[in-house]
Amino acid sequence: MAKKKTTASKKKKNIKLPFWKLYVKTTFNNTIVTLTDENGNKVAWGWTGLLWFKWTKKSTPYAAEVLTKEILKEARDNWGLKEIGIVFKGLGLGRDWVFKAINDLWGIDIMWIREDTPIQFGGCKRPRPRRT
Repeated sequence: MAKKKTTASKKKKNIKLPFWKLYVKTTFNNTIVTLTDENGNKVAWGWTGLLWFKWTKKSTPYAAEVLTKEILKEARDNWGLKEIGIVFKGLGLGRDWVFKAINDLWGIDIMWIREDTPIQFGGCKRPRPRRT
């Protein structure tokens, strides 16, 4: 007789970690914020379009601030967020307002800030043609 495979029901784990990483990608059209644990597992994330910001309002600094506050409030209340490291990528307008959102939420300490914006490099210059 063949054995039946039983699957246990998956329950939402109650994560209590003191340190988290916040990845902020700001473009000229949108802002994406991702909250991960120490190992890089995604816990919460969102973009400004989820908060009913449409068209050009998605790229505003205010939209980035509201999005960051929403994600960090959820993490602080549900998972005990205390310390955070921030990784920035991109050249959008919402970069400074992410700091404003974190400072408005008391009880969250910024441990380090890293910049991952790629630097444009077009390669080596080709040699000039000979004069004749």
